[in-house]
Amino acid sequence: MHSYTIGQAARLLGVSPDTARRWADAGRVATHRDESGRRLIDGRDLAAFSVELAGAGSGEEEAPYTSARNAFPGIVTAIKLGDVAAQVEIQAGPHRLVSLLTREAVEELGLEVGMEATARVKSTNVHIDRA
Repeated sequence: MHSYTIGQAARLLGVSPDTARRWADAGRVATHRDESGRRLIDGRDLAAFSVELAGAGSGEEEAPYTSARNAFPGIVTAIKLGDVAAQVEIQAGPHRLVSLLTREAVEELGLEVGMEATARVKSTNVHIDRA
């Protein structure tokens, strides 16, 4: 299972590390410590929290989340696999992106809920890069 440091989680959520740390201190997202004492957030917990956060709003004044060259780094929040096709959802800060791709592509990328990934948008297509 993938785990993220407070700083990595903050980047994926589009907030400062201090904000992510305050949310963890308040118990809004569960953390655990690694062998060196760093606080980590389980990828599945971070995925669920990112969806909750996007739906409810953080209640804080935040800078708008922008993409550089149409790249949206985020966290995989859902994967629906069919026989041939697949649907992958990524929460990138306040943005929820959905991509339809082949099941084979999802398997080759090794995508899982809670994993960091980048959605790249070109015209009406969304491409997924594994981080």
